[in-house]
Amino acid sequence: MKRDYTDGVKESITFFTGIEIERTPAYGMMTLFVVGTQRAEEIIALAKEKECKHIYFGANQSFPKIDSDDARVWKQWEVMIRTCLDTDYWCTLDLDIICVEGLLEGPLVEYRRFIPQLSVKIPYLAQLGYNATLKIDDKDFDATNPGVWCHRLRNLTTTESFTDWDQYGKDEIIK
Repeated sequence: MKRDYTDGVKESITFFTGIEIERTPAYGMMTLFVVGTQRAEEIIALAKEKECKHIYFGANQSFPKIDSDDARVWKQWEVMIRTCLDTDYWCTLDLDIICVEGLLEGPLVEYRRFIPQLSVKIPYLAQLGYNATLKIDDKDFDATNPGVWCHRLRNLTTTESFTDWDQYGKDEIIK
């Protein structure tokens, strides 16, 4: 969300609401955005009060870059998200691509209404040129995937999949 954080308010934000603008299965849904780990009961109460159908976890890039074997941290996130999934909310978890193996060790991906939002940072994308290619690889040769997928970045960066930074300024801070 677009805000002027010069007053130090960013660190104190834990919940905000708005329409989901990123092109996921929850696009267009009224959404409760959750920063960090919070009490599931409070999340559900706020989602109900604000008439949200979707809850977005890891907002403001708050999901930590953790190892797959950090069971204590994974458990906190899984319990919080599962409680909301069990209450029939659509739930997104925005996590860095390096955390995928840890995610797969837990139960979240088995839920029909769970959306893993895999964040892949590619700075200066426009400067990479016409031939830049994104390779979706495996962790090693023939380890877990049937092969690799290569996509020209120019084919992935279309207007249909684009969300301009200006669209992030319409959310309402709850607390």
